[in-house]
Amino acid sequence: MTNVSTIPNDLDRSPNHTSAFVGGRSRTMLATLAAAILTVVAGCQTSQSKAPVEPADQANAIILREGDMLKITFPGAPNLNDSQQIRRDGKIALSMVGEVVAAGLTPADLEKEILKLYSSQLVTKEVTVTVTSSSFPIFVTGAVIRPGKILSDHPITALEAIMEAGGFDYTKANLGHVRVVRNGKAGTKNYTLNLKQALEAKQSTPFYLKPSDIVYVPEKFSWF
Repeated sequence: MTNVSTIPNDLDRSPNHTSAFVGGRSRTMLATLAAAILTVVAGCQTSQSKAPVEPADQANAIILREGDMLKITFPGAPNLNDSQQIRRDGKIALSMVGEVVAAGLTPADLEKEILKLYSSQLVTKEVTVTVTSSSFPIFVTGAVIRPGKILSDHPITALEAIMEAGGFDYTKANLGHVRVVRNGKAGTKNYTLNLKQALEAKQSTPFYLKPSDIVYVPEKFSWF
C-alpha cells in the first residue's frame, strides 16, 4: 500500500516550503524591477546625449561702420580687386557700379550686395569682403584721469574704457552710478552701472560698449 505522505505535493503548505516559494517570487520581482529601472535610466542617458546643440551666438557678428577699411577680392576677376574705406555717409565707391551702402551690414551681407551689382559681369560668382582695420570710438568723460575719445579695434567693456582713460579719479568719482549714453536708431538710451561691484568682483557680467557710446563717471555728492 502506497504511503501518501511520501508523494511529492506542489501544494505543500509547510512553513519552510512557503517561505522558499515567496522568497523566490520576491527575488524574481526585484530582478525584474531592477532591470526596468536600468532600462529607464539608460533611455534617459541616451536622450540627454542626443540633445540638440545650441546654435552659435550671433551677438558678436561684425557690423561694418564708418571708417572701416575693407579689402574686396574677386577670385574670378582680379582686375576688380579693390581696397575701400567706408566714408562718413556709410558708403563705398566701386568701379563700374558706383556707390554702395556698406555701413550697418555684415561682411557677408555686403558680399551679397556686390554680387548683385556685378552679376552680369562676373563669370565666377564669388566675392570676398575682409575688414583690414576698424576703429571703435568710445568717449569717456567725468571723474577720470584723462577724459576724451578712445579708439579700440575691438569691443571693450565700460570698465576697460575707463582704464584706457587713465582710470577713476578716486578723490571724487562715484563708482556706483557710472552712466553709459547710447545713441541709436530708436533714440537715446541711458544705462547706470555699479562699477564698484565690478572692481570688488561682486558683479560677474561685464557691460560691453558699442561704437560711439559715451561713458560718464559722475562725482560724489558733496555739500561743499
